[in-house]
Amino acid sequence: MDMGNGGRMHRDKEQMSIVNVSGRERLFSLIGGALLSLFGIARKSRLGALLALLGGYLVRRGTTGHDPVYQRIGVNTAVKTNVEQVSVPHQQGVHIHKSLTVNRSPAELYDFWRNFENLPRFMKNVRSVRVLSPTRSHWVVEAPAGATVEWDAEIHHEVPNEVIGWRTLADAQIAHAGSVRFAPAPGGRGTEVTVTMEYVPPAGPLGVVVAKLFGKEPGQQIEEDLRNFKQLMETEEVPASPQDLPSMGM
Repeated sequence: MDMGNGGRMHRDKEQMSIVNVSGRERLFSLIGGALLSLFGIARKSRLGALLALLGGYLVRRGTTGHDPVYQRIGVNTAVKTNVEQVSVPHQQGVHIHKSLTVNRSPAELYDFWRNFENLPRFMKNVRSVRVLSPTRSHWVVEAPAGATVEWDAEIHHEVPNEVIGWRTLADAQIAHAGSVRFAPAPGGRGTEVTVTMEYVPPAGPLGVVVAKLFGKEPGQQIEEDLRNFKQLMETEEVPASPQDLPSMGM
């Protein structure tokens, strides 16, 4: 009986020693976990306690390189993948697919979007995009807790007036790929704009939980960005986000 318990304890210890988190994720887990812990402790509330616990989990994840959630669902990001063959491991990341009809021609919308430096005008979490070459650009994007994430991306597929496909380069902080398609809407009602995106958050699936806690759920963010794009292209104005509105004396 004792030998059986000892065997199970040995197997459990071996499982906890498995490194299944990539080096980049471990670094972001340590940084994000520390920030979350400090933020949670400062709030002194139930939500603050939850954030502090999550921060502690992320710190342990970064320190040990082991994620029991990854182990349970069979994910191991410590195993390198060829980003030229697989832009984003679908089972490890977030997949977003959103569409909206805009009352402008495909050519007009394509030309505006194709200049990536226009994107911060309607994408609220994108601070800047700098075009480096006809196919490459540098992105700076807001992350939870006031941090920023940067990466270089390249256009790998393009059909003028129809589709733009991009993906991050191999050394990017976030593995990310996406496309935007412009198709004539039925009945001559403008253009159906469809955005498809996949990315692996800095802390894997836990990063999605953290993003939701800070009001940055990715699907909702893309919907808001598309609505802003529609209003910008149809009226040349972008609505202010609630956080951008002036204070009413509060």
